[in-house]
Amino acid sequence: MALVNEHFLKLPNNYLFADIAKKVNIFKATHKGAEVISLGIGDVTQPLCPAVIEALHKATDEMATRQGFRGYGPEQGYDFLREAILKNDFLPRGIHLDIDEVFINDGAKSDTGNIQELIRWDNTVAVTDPIYPVYIDSNAMIGRAGMKGEDGRWSNIYYMPCNAENDFVPELPERRVDVIYLCYPNNPTGTVLTKGELRKWVNYALKNEAIIFFDAAYEAYIQNPSIPHSIYEIKGARKCAIEFHSYSKTAGFTGVRCGYTIVPKELTAATLDGRRIPLNPLWNRRQCTKFNGTSYLSQRAAEAIYTPEGKRQVRQTIDYYMENSKKMLATFKDMGFDVQGGENAPYIWMRVPERSDSWRFFEELLYGAHVVCTPGVGFGPSGEGYVRFTAFGSKEQTEEALERIRKWLK
Repeated sequence: MALVNEHFLKLPNNYLFADIAKKVNIFKATHKGAEVISLGIGDVTQPLCPAVIEALHKATDEMATRQGFRGYGPEQGYDFLREAILKNDFLPRGIHLDIDEVFINDGAKSDTGNIQELIRWDNTVAVTDPIYPVYIDSNAMIGRAGMKGEDGRWSNIYYMPCNAENDFVPELPERRVDVIYLCYPNNPTGTVLTKGELRKWVNYALKNEAIIFFDAAYEAYIQNPSIPHSIYEIKGARKCAIEFHSYSKTAGFTGVRCGYTIVPKELTAATLDGRRIPLNPLWNRRQCTKFNGTSYLSQRAAEAIYTPEGKRQVRQTIDYYMENSKKMLATFKDMGFDVQGGENAPYIWMRVPERSDSWRFFEELLYGAHVVCTPGVGFGPSGEGYVRFTAFGSKEQTEEALERIRKWLK
């Protein structure tokens, strides 16, 4: 008799954004003709830039010829893209990496969910709270998270609250932990860590022989030149951190699917008998076994964003979204809301009125203004009392949504 992995049964019935989609669909079914504007799920709205489109067409034409056709590609990614990443994303910041430390993926979500396969099931995991749900859910699927309590907390997860009381900056764990998930610029709060604050985490990891899983998916949205774009800007981070990047929000690749993960050769983890094992070859082995590589077309498209034209065009799109963010931030403040983020990230983290909780405000906004946000409690217990708005809508939709909210509040 085949037995189910019962750890899956501990998960909520639906992923957060599936719940949101279900509620929105119910609203649409019962309110025929109502136009809903979504500022909730973080999907992009602007088209791919011309440099990317040109690269996709060229790669497609290659695949139509016997000489240019590509079948299975390298599981680690093509060298042309890995070299472009090293040259453009790291060398300008004084970070020297080897090409074998770069692994191309089909978007950061896959690798941030799969990376936990490299560590033992009984490692202790620490997360900022609120947090991107994939981090905890992927650990719950293997049994590492324990049981979920009525308060929304998993029994084996160490939560590091990010709230108004600590200015949304997580405090170092009061006890030793093995693995730490950090996402900065942060999803969902839109906040950032200074270089000094990030150095504290690297020092903690080195002292406690812990590993940091650092999600830098939104680093391209950083506006403040003093904010680090990579954890490897901190001395010693190569010995304790794995970093994830994505082109989904940077270049509008949510439908194209491409990103990359950095696994430094200096990074090791211990065996029970005290041996130190490099994780780079283990991740390579895992990818060669379970992943057939990102498509050639997607990688050529990603390479194009590093051309002079691509850089300029991608920056224009990022600036477009950040103008939305600036407008949202100013408008919500003018309405009297307490808001965070939005200055170095495309997310606005807003405290709901005292009379509401996260899901209640979500439904009130949906039914009252026909605008969708994301309930903060879906990102963790400390997210209760907040909602997240994204700046990824069109300029026209964003302005219309803000006007609807203003009218609804009167």
